[in-house]
Amino acid sequence: MSSTDRPSRERSYSVANFVGVVAERQTYKNLCYLAVAFPLGMVYSVVFLVGFGFGTVLSALGIGILLLIGTVIGSRLLVRFERWLANALLSVDLETIDDVRSSSAGLLATVRRYFDAPSTWRGLGFLMVKFWFGFVAIVLLVVFVTALSFLTIPFRYPHEEELFRVNDEPIVWTIDTLPEAALAVVLGAGLGLAFFHLSNAFAYVAGRIAIALLDYSSEAAATPTEPMD
Repeated sequence: MSSTDRPSRERSYSVANFVGVVAERQTYKNLCYLAVAFPLGMVYSVVFLVGFGFGTVLSALGIGILLLIGTVIGSRLLVRFERWLANALLSVDLETIDDVRSSSAGLLATVRRYFDAPSTWRGLGFLMVKFWFGFVAIVLLVVFVTALSFLTIPFRYPHEEELFRVNDEPIVWTIDTLPEAALAVVLGAGLGLAFFHLSNAFAYVAGRIAIALLDYSSEAAATPTEPMD
């Protein structure tokens, strides 16, 4: 192959990769993960607000201490679900390990084992970060809705498209000709591709965070204990 053909092939390959994201299965698995990020983040926020908030307020009565302990230990069940969700939808393979140290029998000893386990606090940290995943998902949803609106303009013009607001005044694009509608489709296609790539990029970051906080495969090689979760 000549040196002049190689750059052309590389450009074609890059364009194919850029557009081909629409046909990749992992793209839609990533979108599913992001789609449930906001509702899950809201659920976790309510759980922690009730558990930690009321637990702190009622700690003087004793029941608050139990509520705080139950929230911390119960978060491990949510972490187990998050690990399964990440394995199912993101391109990760998270493993688990029982880092709850063996101890003498008794309720207090059992509670201490869970509080001493690093996985408890790493998992709790991930659940708190998950709340912010939802806000990013909402921003991406705005990009998707805008792209969809542009793509459907040929079926709706003449049409006035509100682009954004300045000092609460809408900036409107009036589309009443076929060339303008065609331009809107091009812009919509570009925004759509940007949406897919941004979603994949954020899903990749979410996967790296999950690996950092929920994956215990490295500890498994060093700690000979029974698997948990």
